Amino acid sequence: MNDDRTQERRPPLNRVEREARKAFRAAEAVKAITEHDKQQKAFHQNRERLKAERLAREAKTEAADDQGIVLDEKAQEQPKDKKRAQKA
Repeated sequence: MNDDRTQERRPPLNRVEREARKAFRAAEAVKAITEHDKQQKAFHQNRERLKAERLAREAKTEAADDQGIVLDEKAQEQPKDKKRAQKA
């Protein structure tokens, strides 16, 4: 169902243009992979940090339960910086 009249015909690329396009594509691919790797690394670091915080909270709660101490829910979720404290 493609209508050739509605599609633009591009002139064929010469050898120099093909090589330039190939080089640019390769450079863009390397850039995209590098950005992806940076994002993945940041994601994993954040996940590990959050996991460590969660495990610390769970250990604190478990230790308090073992000692028969009742922890306040709000005391466990104190914001670390002032901006978060003001929003809460």
